[in-house]
Amino acid sequence: MGKSPLQNAPEVVVETCAALRDWLVENHNTSGGVWVVAFKKVDPARYLPLSEVVDEALCFGWVDSLPRAKDDLRTMLYLSPRKAGSNWSRVNKDKVTRLIAEGRMAPAGQAAIDRAKADGSWTALDDVENLVIPADLQAAFDKVPGAQDHWDAFPRSVKRGALEILLNAKRATTRAAKIDTIVTESAANIRPFQWRGRKS
Repeated sequence: MGKSPLQNAPEVVVETCAALRDWLVENHNTSGGVWVVAFKKVDPARYLPLSEVVDEALCFGWVDSLPRAKDDLRTMLYLSPRKAGSNWSRVNKDKVTRLIAEGRMAPAGQAAIDRAKADGSWTALDDVENLVIPADLQAAFDKVPGAQDHWDAFPRSVKRGALEILLNAKRATTRAAKIDTIVTESAANIRPFQWRGRKS
């Protein structure tokens, strides 16, 4: 089997936002993705917060995904062009609003925003962000006493994550299975879709 795009992606070492921005200016239209290597707080002279790396990526229509350790001094974050139709989180929408106000948004980043607003991916997560329970999930909760009480008590991040997983289930059978997992685990007071480690 061949290596995944992430395994084949080159590394780009940056010490400042300006250096990353210069790289994106030159490469955002031609690169399929890179591992940005940034220094940690242990090297304060070259420290670059990953939140600032994400900001620069958004300015050019790119998005972050996987972080990975590099060594004791450096960390890595995978950046790649945002795929058309990928849903926008509230966090990233808030970020781009700020970046536009600061005059930092590049044409490629604005084009990604405009495309998302046109194809619906800009607002696709609104109900998820607002923790709106879809009708089919609500109907399933109604059939299992106590399940929704536990669900309501779960942290916001758990509910948001489960609702996004449900949203992304495109086939009816897959969606039904996700609903069953949410309701069954909630009834047992287990947070749905949370990694619980391997059994010994």
